[in-house]
Amino acid sequence: MSKQFDVIVIGGGPGGYVAAIRAAQLGFSAACIDEWKNDKGGPAPGGTCTNVGCIPSKALLQSSEHFEHAEHSFADHGIGLSNLTINVAKMLGRKDAVVKQNNDGILYLFKKNKVTFFHGRGSFLKAGDAGYDIQVSGAADEVITGKHIIVATGSNARSLPGAAFDEDKILSNDGALRIGAVPDTLGVIGSGVIGLEMGSVWRRLGSEVTVLEGLPTFLGAVDQQIAKEAHKAFTKQGLMIELGVKIDKVTAGKSSVTITYTNAKGAACKLEVDKLIVSIGRVPNTIGLNAEAVGLKLDERGAITVDDDCRTNLPNVWAVGDVVRGPMLAHKAEEEGVAVAERIAGQHPHVNFNTVPWVIYTSPEIAWVGQTEQQLKAEGREFKAGTFPFLANGRARAMGDTTGMVKMLADAKTDEILGVHIVGPFASELIAEAVVAMEFKASAEDIARICHAHPSLSESTKEAALAVDKRTLNF
Repeated sequence: MSKQFDVIVIGGGPGGYVAAIRAAQLGFSAACIDEWKNDKGGPAPGGTCTNVGCIPSKALLQSSEHFEHAEHSFADHGIGLSNLTINVAKMLGRKDAVVKQNNDGILYLFKKNKVTFFHGRGSFLKAGDAGYDIQVSGAADEVITGKHIIVATGSNARSLPGAAFDEDKILSNDGALRIGAVPDTLGVIGSGVIGLEMGSVWRRLGSEVTVLEGLPTFLGAVDQQIAKEAHKAFTKQGLMIELGVKIDKVTAGKSSVTITYTNAKGAACKLEVDKLIVSIGRVPNTIGLNAEAVGLKLDERGAITVDDDCRTNLPNVWAVGDVVRGPMLAHKAEEEGVAVAERIAGQHPHVNFNTVPWVIYTSPEIAWVGQTEQQLKAEGREFKAGTFPFLANGRARAMGDTTGMVKMLADAKTDEILGVHIVGPFASELIAEAVVAMEFKASAEDIARICHAHPSLSESTKEAALAVDKRTLNF
């Protein structure tokens, strides 16, 4: 007889491992299946985020930012350096150590919360009276049965037609995190989060980086005032960004990659680079899930079809994270995972997509929550806008990092905050105040009247709120 569980989670990324832990906290017998392996073949839970996404990219961004500060900013602080070098192998080793700490941390949390972990690939076998039989294919194949199944299998990098990833010259996010030496030239197709972050890492270390973007506008999902400010900063740093291009062909040679494309003016162009990162989005990962065995419904993109509560078309089968609709963000997956576990327990949680924050960890960082100015205009909603530049913030001046601004949008009649958009230092941390405020339906005046520590970057949020009412104090 197979092992029986109340809840089985397929996938150990942010949505999956958190769902399993929350289910166990609620008194259910819970299991989590994950197939990621470390370089020794052992378990490496955490999914794309921990292994080849959020965590390792932040580690490399931190290392490369230290290098750039040492090269360009230390002299302003009276710190002299000579013969500055970068040991890429050491940098990658630190990145790997950070990843392992997170892998081990998840395994510890499973043990602490009495979640049974299975190392292997999980797939549906059949539905029965006791629930669903799940095949675990790993070092030791076995079948387990769960009353409730939560699918959290994540997503995979989308490749360009005719230019498959070889992770040597044509790189996905995985290969981009394992480049063994600083390339002289680096191409990036796609100016999304991954492309900009990885392009920034290698530019700081000395690569000549060219970003090719198909859309006519830079960061089309971002408030355009913020996007223009970011574009100006990146261009000044040395990132070469071409918009409105059409990729015609990508050819990998022995020592380089050649990209032929048509630029925004219709001219034929050619770019030859040592390495090429392709960052054109991600696709839901349902390959090998054997969804057809139980009749689990997928949409035309291969994503699992769910309702607002993450229920699939099958009773007691749920799905969360990148494998369903909505933003492909680790923290969105976590919130859905927790919510599903609580719904199984009969609770009534909610996930508000409008207050899910977005962050791009470049320098300057870009973060936002809620609606953009262009979205509000498109729906005809009357609003007020307030901005405050970091150039006028005392803490930013002391840090020597005054690029960017905070922008706040509020309803013209009620003053309810509709969106907050930040480009500048520590935007990823500053955005949390805006998320809290919007969850509590705060007005711009509420933020304007809250005492913020001085000197702090957060004062810029207060000043942007004051600017909504045209009464800034420091600009």
